[in-house]
Amino acid sequence: MSMKKILIIVLAVVVAAALVAFFIYRQQSGYTKVLTAKIARQDLATVVSGTGQIKPKTYANLGATSMGRITHLVVKEGDLVKKGQIVATVEHVQQEASVSGQKAAIDAAKTDIASYLAAEKTAEANVEHAKADLEQKKLDWDRAQQLYKDGILAKQDYDAKKAAYDTDVASVNQAVAQVNQAKAQTDSARGHLQTQLAMLRSDQNMLDLTQAVAPFDGIVTDVPVREGETVVEGIQNTLGSTFLTLADMSVVTAEVKVDETDIVNIRIGQPADVTVDALPGKVFKGHVTLVGDQAILRSTGIATSQSTTGTEEAKDFKVVVTLDQPSDDLRPGLSTTAKITTAHKANVLALPIQALTMHDPEADKVKGGVQAATSTPAAKTTPVQGVFILNKDKSGKLRAKFVPVTTGITGATDIEVLAGLGEGDEIVTGPYKTLRALKDGSLVKRDTLKVVLPTGGSSS
Repeated sequence: MSMKKILIIVLAVVVAAALVAFFIYRQQSGYTKVLTAKIARQDLATVVSGTGQIKPKTYANLGATSMGRITHLVVKEGDLVKKGQIVATVEHVQQEASVSGQKAAIDAAKTDIASYLAAEKTAEANVEHAKADLEQKKLDWDRAQQLYKDGILAKQDYDAKKAAYDTDVASVNQAVAQVNQAKAQTDSARGHLQTQLAMLRSDQNMLDLTQAVAPFDGIVTDVPVREGETVVEGIQNTLGSTFLTLADMSVVTAEVKVDETDIVNIRIGQPADVTVDALPGKVFKGHVTLVGDQAILRSTGIATSQSTTGTEEAKDFKVVVTLDQPSDDLRPGLSTTAKITTAHKANVLALPIQALTMHDPEADKVKGGVQAATSTPAAKTTPVQGVFILNKDKSGKLRAKFVPVTTGITGATDIEVLAGLGEGDEIVTGPYKTLRALKDGSLVKRDTLKVVLPTGGSSS
């Protein structure tokens, strides 16, 4: 083949390629390439996230209630203890001595009461004996009175009988008084005994305070002291006044901070998924049990009511999520994230969030790209929320048509459609710059080189 023929063939190929490119360019001129998706049904959930740490619902710092040297530290960090178990003791020689002395005093008081009761019995017997004598003396005195009246008894004998009777009357009164005195002594001894018992309870309490007892079943999470060190009664959590921290891990919570813009949507009882940084891959189910009312400054962690600065800054609110089934692997203080479902709807129409745009339909009413001249200035219009859908005109060309849309709850990537669209409608989802500049009625062409598959929708 000659060189001339080769050049002719190459020239023909170049011309053909140029013609093809020209026709493609002419065909696509005036079109805007867009990404699209179709409206479909799906389950939507609105989720609010918060970060914080794992905390037991119930925990206590066991503080020292008696000053002294620690003689026994029974537990160590990580130990499981039962309610009522002694976990630490402080020297208690003086307290034990007081209890022993008071017990001895009580025993002596009980002995005194027994002796006073015996004296009561003796006094009561003396009363009975005096009454018997008095009865005999009463008979003698009655006879003496009759005999003296009849003139048979001498005055001297009469006076002797009367004196004997009066003496026995006094003896009975004296015996009764002795009984009352013995009972009074017994009552006094009983009163002293009650005082001694009260003092024993006080001394026993002082002795008991030298022992730290677990108030509930739990795990020891912190032991800031050592055996042999001296502890003092003082303000809670100060150095030298706390034996240990005990946590009840039967009920575990995730205490997280939620942004102030999201707190209005959180309610008690809402479900939540809790993840822990130390346990990757595990998700704990839970529910909201507390929603804080006090705003917390994000920079300092101090409640706004306690802050003395007037600087405006981001704020959070405390939210507590109780885990439904806690794990033994959880430890207080572990970093955690809670994703709280504030709204959920099943099988609803949804569209990708990025497809929503604020558009002013009046701005598209132009002639030759310039707003039509009027005798009066155009009234100010308000942009409306909506999307661009794909429609074919009479010639079969695809055009973008703006449609106002009413939306509902918002998911992670999609938003509920309440009105304005139907299932299967094809909408423009991007690109972002193209979507912002797109006009109602613009010629569009699907960009098949960039495929976007939004949740619940399909790309074309």
